[in-house]
Amino acid sequence: MKSTIYTLLAGLLLTTVSCRKELGKLPENAKVEGNTIIDQRTAEIALNGVYYRFAAVSADNITKWTEHEVPPAVFAGYLGYGYGAEPGEQNDMAKSFFANSYWTSSYDLINAANGLIKGMNLLDDKVFTGSRKAEILAEARFLRAYGHFKLLSFFGQWFDVNSPNGVLLRDEFITVGSVSKARSSVKDSYTFILADIDDAIAHAPADRPNYYVTRWAAMALKMRVLMSHAQPEDYPVVNALADSIIMNSKYTLEPQSKDIFYVKGLNSSEVILGVKPQQNQESFYYVLSRQYWPGASSLYVAKTGLKNLLAGDPRSNWMIGTDNPNLAGTSYFTKYIKQGTTPTVVSETAYAFRLSEIYLLKAEAMIRSGGSISDVRAILKNIMGHAGVTDFTAIDNANDTNELLKQVYLEIVRNLVAEDGQEWMALLRLPAALTQQLRPTLKDRIQYILPIPHNEFLYNPAIGAQNPGYQK
Repeated sequence: MKSTIYTLLAGLLLTTVSCRKELGKLPENAKVEGNTIIDQRTAEIALNGVYYRFAAVSADNITKWTEHEVPPAVFAGYLGYGYGAEPGEQNDMAKSFFANSYWTSSYDLINAANGLIKGMNLLDDKVFTGSRKAEILAEARFLRAYGHFKLLSFFGQWFDVNSPNGVLLRDEFITVGSVSKARSSVKDSYTFILADIDDAIAHAPADRPNYYVTRWAAMALKMRVLMSHAQPEDYPVVNALADSIIMNSKYTLEPQSKDIFYVKGLNSSEVILGVKPQQNQESFYYVLSRQYWPGASSLYVAKTGLKNLLAGDPRSNWMIGTDNPNLAGTSYFTKYIKQGTTPTVVSETAYAFRLSEIYLLKAEAMIRSGGSISDVRAILKNIMGHAGVTDFTAIDNANDTNELLKQVYLEIVRNLVAEDGQEWMALLRLPAALTQQLRPTLKDRIQYILPIPHNEFLYNPAIGAQNPGYQK
């Protein structure tokens, strides 16, 4: 945990710095005195620092959303490592290169948000104009909730509300002297996360550039959380949130989904929350686009499972490239960058929430709550039609609950693969028998989550037990 704490402390540097408000500029200094946040201007600066953690801006001044795009798709069986097998491709989670994914980065984000919240709570409301104080706090609480939910999804037994193995919740800024803390139960984790999200829904701005948090993004995050919470009373709420976003927000489905990734990026009307590349990022050599094509320090490729799923689908023509000569059975993954081209601002853009996901989560919630089969089919056909699909035979032939859930899941993969982990979480939400049918290497729910990093037990012995099936 000590190394994590040092990283967390470094994360706070980005929350309390004097820097330009644009995400395209790095901070100019690194003041961390407790009185740094003294008015609205410095609060905005500190909030921008929290967004740097969300965007995973590295020391090279590039956004590094690799862990959001790659590991979930690897675990679900659709992407792989292009220079050789990666243990996560067989769901050997303890040995996976990605076993620590999300741990440090999520706590970096949470700690930065907590630093801002602490500073904000010391300020008088009068130093802010209008509702801006409540909005800044709401954005910070969204980002804290996002980080905690990532941790719950990958390191907590999110699928069992009665489990003691939830998240190590952090609601205060961490210093070396305040490391020791036990993890919370799954129930308490959900309660804490949802409280933050509800505050964001109530107080976040309705209209901001789509690389900042809005109440619509908060609604989208709540939909994800409730789908994992998976109680009968959750599904009507998911439906209502989806309807509110679809009917009341400015977001609309892109006429051609390909254009999001090849032409428009954050200019797409479908993007609810995205990650804006840093200034001149596309010119840097070690960017994620180059890890997809042609391969730099790493190479992340489409596996046969994704190629087969997209067979006959128009998306295959632009998402799947030629065979990878470095490893048989894999192909270049070209969702973000055309084969034979160089990185651009658009190819370096990442996506946390898009409107397509809202429709698909609504469809899944309708199935789980006994909604209209014809309405579910209509949603699927609408989303698939925007990708150029015209053959809906599988949708029309899906008559029982399991088959409908399967069809929604398959479209989540085709539409959202390698964006922000939904291909993995949607797979795990399926009935266990169907999950194993689709992903035979998932033999036990132990494999649904990752082991807590070893160092956490060394420097925070109060955390409690390791996740079942793993060694400390």
